[in-house]
Amino acid sequence: MSKDTARQLANALSVVIALTVNVLASALPLNGQNTGEISDRFLIYFVPAGYVFAIWSLIFIGWIAFAVYQFLPAQKESSRFRNLGYLFAISGLFNAVWLVCWHYNFFGLSVLVMLTLLALLIASYLKLNVGLTPVTAVEKWSVDIPFSVYLGWISVATVANISSWLYFVNWNGFGIAPQAWAVIMIIIATVLGVLMTVTRRDSGYVFVLVWSFAGIALKQAGVPLVANVAWGAVLFTLGLALYSIVARRRTASA
Repeated sequence: MSKDTARQLANALSVVIALTVNVLASALPLNGQNTGEISDRFLIYFVPAGYVFAIWSLIFIGWIAFAVYQFLPAQKESSRFRNLGYLFAISGLFNAVWLVCWHYNFFGLSVLVMLTLLALLIASYLKLNVGLTPVTAVEKWSVDIPFSVYLGWISVATVANISSWLYFVNWNGFGIAPQAWAVIMIIIATVLGVLMTVTRRDSGYVFVLVWSFAGIALKQAGVPLVANVAWGAVLFTLGLALYSIVARRRTASA
């Protein structure tokens, strides 16, 4: 078996494992607890409304699209995928492990796993040179957009995961009110959106922020400070996303 074939199989197997654990987490559910039910235990203000988590369906479709696309004969020796190596395959395993940690209440360990997953996705994003490497429309929808959306969501999920763990260990927030911390996190996430716009014109990543901020604004409607800042972030990041689309189209037609 060639190295390229081994890599392709590893990516596909990782998708199967991650999808299976994600389905079981809800269907069984793992440890008798649904993922969302566990999140609702933590009274933090960075958590979005439940509908926002439907983005996982889009992420799953992206995993499958990538797994199929990288199996195409023409992609077997792709320099992009060779450069990616086994990073994506390993990230799938960490995704599955995170669910086990979360459902069995190993919240501190879940943070370490989530941070590792985030690091793997950042490395994957950089290795694939998303947003900077010219690609066909098919490759864009099978590789670039799935990785952008996945990275965008895990960026948000990492903040929520850390916030939940800090609440679990009764961290006092250095005396800063939880609502203020939520605002700080929204601002930091917005800055990430600016960076992705300036450096990559990555509308996929930024649209995830729009989706997440809207969910936070709706979830925290009873907390005016958080809701108002979140709605402001929605408008701002939506502008960034639209700008990215226009700028990329102008560059392509130039």
